[in-house]
Amino acid sequence: MLRRFHSLAGLTAALFLLITATTGALLALDPALQRANALVPARGAVSVADVAEKVLLAYPGTEQIERLPSGAVVVYFTQDGQTAADLINPLTGTRLATYQQSAVFAWLKDLHRAFLWDDKGRAGAGIVALLLSVLCVSGVFLLASRAGGWRQLFAPMRSASNGAISPRLHAELARAAALGLLLSALTGSVMSALRFELLPEAAELEADFPQKVAGTAAAPVGTLPALQQTDLVDLHQLIFPSRTDPQDLYALSTHQGSGYVDQATGQWLSYADYGNAAQLQTFIMELHTGETYWWLGLLFGLAALTVPALVITGFQIWWQRRRAMPHLQGNSAVGQADTIMLVGSESNSTWGFANALCEALKHAGCLVHLAPMDQLANHYVKAERLLILTSTYGDGDAPASASQFLQKLQKLPPTLSLPFAVLAFGDRQFCSFCAFADHVTEALQQRQWPQLLATDYVDRQSAATFEHWGVALGNVLGRPLMLHYTPVLPACHGLMLVERQNYGEAVQAPTCVLRFQSAPPGSTLPVFSAGDLVGILPPGNAAPRFYSLASASTDGVLEICVRQQDNGLCSGFLYNLKFGETAAGFIQKNARFKPAAGKSPILLIGAGTGIAPLVGFIRANTARRPIYLYWGGRLATSDFLYQNELNSYLADQRLSQLHVAFSRGAEPAYVQDKLLQDADQIRTLINGNAQIMLCGGRRMATDVATSLNTILAPIALDVATLKKSGRYLEDTY
Repeated sequence: MLRRFHSLAGLTAALFLLITATTGALLALDPALQRANALVPARGAVSVADVAEKVLLAYPGTEQIERLPSGAVVVYFTQDGQTAADLINPLTGTRLATYQQSAVFAWLKDLHRAFLWDDKGRAGAGIVALLLSVLCVSGVFLLASRAGGWRQLFAPMRSASNGAISPRLHAELARAAALGLLLSALTGSVMSALRFELLPEAAELEADFPQKVAGTAAAPVGTLPALQQTDLVDLHQLIFPSRTDPQDLYALSTHQGSGYVDQATGQWLSYADYGNAAQLQTFIMELHTGETYWWLGLLFGLAALTVPALVITGFQIWWQRRRAMPHLQGNSAVGQADTIMLVGSESNSTWGFANALCEALKHAGCLVHLAPMDQLANHYVKAERLLILTSTYGDGDAPASASQFLQKLQKLPPTLSLPFAVLAFGDRQFCSFCAFADHVTEALQQRQWPQLLATDYVDRQSAATFEHWGVALGNVLGRPLMLHYTPVLPACHGLMLVERQNYGEAVQAPTCVLRFQSAPPGSTLPVFSAGDLVGILPPGNAAPRFYSLASASTDGVLEICVRQQDNGLCSGFLYNLKFGETAAGFIQKNARFKPAAGKSPILLIGAGTGIAPLVGFIRANTARRPIYLYWGGRLATSDFLYQNELNSYLADQRLSQLHVAFSRGAEPAYVQDKLLQDADQIRTLINGNAQIMLCGGRRMATDVATSLNTILAPIALDVATLKKSGRYLEDTY
């Protein structure tokens, strides 16, 4: 619901947001340009009396001195019957340049404040400012949910599972600019509300004009005590008295208050402090315009420059979601269907899987009613089963099309009971992987609905996992199901095999390290770094298989580690690839699986081909930060992957320690056993703010997590706590 509101508000005001942000960014240059051309003494260096004395020598016809919010000092004077204004050097009183307000910035200011439409435009600008405030607040909540909680708000962001750039770019820009945009929008909203009397305006207290003055000859301006005691930094305006009227007074206003000064005695005759409320209003205006805080204005201007990109990427995200919305042609009526299929999706990617399943079920003779989870009905006349396909949004929340499902489920009549199966979609790198799907399963079990299949999990839109689940579902239904799901993929690059190393044949686990260059020769590889993923399309199949990258594009090769699986379509294709032959692939960024910045130790844990990204991290460790590698294989003489390279990294100190475990040989062991043996060292590393990065199979990851929980228990820590703080990262399969 919040995402829909955020999208609708942004699309509605897109044009006005573009105008407001672009003009605001340009206007932020004005105070900075004024500041660049100004000479600004430090506080305590010059008094108003000093400046006034020097100005009168240079400009005998001085009528007024004004210090602009930028710090520049302007003198207004009369010469030969003509009025003029100059920027001056406050230390000498001499002219720097003619002062004239820019017509261009004046026009931009009118466009920014009123869309060139007087008070109606000002009202519209105020509404846009308020709407931008709402967008910023809702956007921050969406960012926190996307990141997996407030603690992860500033953690590295991962690209979308389908490789789309717009969602990540939109989120990164929003995260960087949110505070600046929010402050600009809030201060603009307050200024508009004050102008239209929606908020009470605090009146500036004004000093009364004195009735009694000395009336004697004027003293030299440089000797007047009130002006000597006023620092130039505090000056707003000094209006000189008439030279022919001894009863006239100096009118002096500062940032704190204003009053009148006797030209003969130099004493305050009256003075009024503006009051805290009025000063607060002035501060809000100065904060918004950046006139006083020119450096902050530039930061706000930079934040405003992100708005066009946010509007464009936001529209792209909305359009992609709209295009991905399901077209429910041939959908059976809810009262006639024997199979109810409900979908929970945030970005509509789950609908692609649902449509594929729906077609397979209809081909098998089922009457299927496909709908969002929020359309859960109170009664299904002919339904024999309920199938739920759902993703999880953010930190375990319901996706957009399932926000009301659990509440509706609680209100169903107790007589309704359908055999059900839940298929969960998510990304194992998130702490709350498929948590909402688990909540749905638990809620249905509590109602004692029979479960057709145990809840299964599709990691990062794996078509292979989805198809295997379909086989299991078909077996339960007694109707063979052939699922074919083809995700929308980014453009592929040609990859030509140039080098390979074979391992593992002696232990019936054929594995190879493959290095590719771009094809055709002379073309360039896409940009990637170790830990990113490459999606490989096997010939005759549009479903990609993903492999972790052991290299960076700056290495000049794309390197992966592949184990040939029994009947594995893609692994078999890659393992049997010959030199000079090519594969088609694309890069999927994996920003959530990267070493944290800094010098803290890193504990790398892997098994089998999971060593690939870990080797890449070690290879890139030219700063020699402490890195400890624990890795498991089958037999040291057969599948010790990267053995020579790892030994070279030990020698040049890119790798601090290497601990290997082999499940076959004289002393069989697994990687979790090595961790338990080094429990004291592990605890020391964790107390030293070490980051743990794990890559490999899910079973290994589970066993490692169990061992680490045992190791960390004496220091009151566990894997879940480390995950929440971003110190435990997994890339599993």
